[in-house]
Amino acid sequence: MDRISGLSDELLLKILLLVPTKVAVSTSILSKRWEYLWMWLPKLEYGHRNSSSSDSESLQCFLDKNLPLHRAPVLESFRLDVSSANFEPVNIKLWVVIAVSHCLRELEIMYSLYHCKPNILPSNLYTCKSLVILKLNGKILLDVPRMALLPSLKTLQLQNVKYLNEESLQRLLYNCPVLEDLLVYLAINGVMEKLTLVVPSLQSLSLFIPMSYSIVGIVIQTPSLKYFKLKDHSDESHCLIENMPNLIEAYVDVHLPNINGLIGSITSVKRLAMCSEAIYDEGFVFNQLEHLNLCSSLENMSYLLPRLLKDSSNLQVLELSEMDNHGHFDDMDDWNKPSTVPECLLLSLQTFNWLKYTGTPEEKDIAVYILKNAAHLKTATIKYCEGQVPKFEMIKELALSSRASTKCQLMFLSI
Repeated sequence: MDRISGLSDELLLKILLLVPTKVAVSTSILSKRWEYLWMWLPKLEYGHRNSSSSDSESLQCFLDKNLPLHRAPVLESFRLDVSSANFEPVNIKLWVVIAVSHCLRELEIMYSLYHCKPNILPSNLYTCKSLVILKLNGKILLDVPRMALLPSLKTLQLQNVKYLNEESLQRLLYNCPVLEDLLVYLAINGVMEKLTLVVPSLQSLSLFIPMSYSIVGIVIQTPSLKYFKLKDHSDESHCLIENMPNLIEAYVDVHLPNINGLIGSITSVKRLAMCSEAIYDEGFVFNQLEHLNLCSSLENMSYLLPRLLKDSSNLQVLELSEMDNHGHFDDMDDWNKPSTVPECLLLSLQTFNWLKYTGTPEEKDIAVYILKNAAHLKTATIKYCEGQVPKFEMIKELALSSRASTKCQLMFLSI
C-alpha cells in the first residue's frame, strides 16, 4: 500500500475511477494520504435500485454532509439512482444544485417514487452552460423556466417523466441549440393533446408512445435527422412529420391506420425496419433503400411486400418476419403477386432472410417467388422454430423450387 500511496494524485484518481464510487469513498480510512483523495473524483455515482431503506437513509445523510465539500472543479458525470426508498425531493434538488456548480457535463437521475411534489430539478440546471448529457428516468417533473438555455447539451433522454404542460418540453428543446440525440419515452397512462418536436440540429430521434397513452397529434420537424426510431402503439395519434432528407436508418413500429404521412417523410432512408399492419398508397419511391426488414401479419405482408419491392429499386437485403400474436389465415387468397417482376429482384437483391418461417402455403408462395426471380441472390436463409415445422418437407419444397441465381446458397437454421 505504501508503494501505491507514493503515486501522484492524478494517477491515484485514475485508479479510483476504475471502482464504484462507494468503494472509492471507503479508501478514505486507509491513511491520511487517502482521507480526502476521493473528494477530487470527477465522476460520481450514488444509489442502487435494490438498496434497503436503511442504506438509502445512510446515503442521504452522507450526501448531505459530504457533497457540499466535494473538491473537483469539474464533474464529468453525476449519476443518482434514488428509486429504491423515500428520498426527500428537497435533498435531491440540493445535490443537483451542487453538482451543477462544479461545471457538470453529464447528469443522470433515476427516480420512480410517487411523491406529491416530484420537482427535484433546480432552476440552475436549465441554464447550465457546461451540460452535454442529460438523462432523466422516472416520476420527475419537467418544469422548464422561460429563461432556460442549455448551449452545450447534445444528448437528452426523457423516460417516463412528468411534464408540467405541453410547453415545457417544447421550451426545453427550443433552448438546446446543438442537440443531436433525443429519446422521449412517454409514461404509461399519460395524457397530452399534442407532442411537438422541433429540433433543427437533431441527428438521432427515438420516440415511444405506449398503447395506454392518450395523445391526439404529433408534430416532428427534424430536417437534419439521420437515425429515426418510432414506436407508436396508441390508437389516437395523428403524425405530421416533415421530410427527413438526410435520413440513413429508420425503425418504425406503428399501430396507425394511415401511414402515408410517415412513409412520405422517410423515403430517403437507406436501412428500414418496419412493423405495421397498414398499407401505404402508391406514388412513393425509396430510391436509396438498400436494407429492408419487414414485420407484418401474413395477410398484410402479401400486399405490403409487393409494394415495397416495387418502390425500392436498389434493395440489396430483404428480411421478413411475422408479427407476434397473429394467427395464420388458411382461407386467405393467394398473395398479391406483382404483375411485373420488381427491378430490385432483377438487378440488386443479394440477401434474403426469413425469421420464424412456419411453412404455410402463403409463406411458401412468397419465398418461392423471391427465389425464382432474384437474379443476383447470393444467400437465402430460412430460420424456423424447432418442432413447429416438418423440417424435411419444408426443405424439400423450397430446395426443389427453381432459382434465378445459380450462385444462391439456400440455408435452413432452427432457432
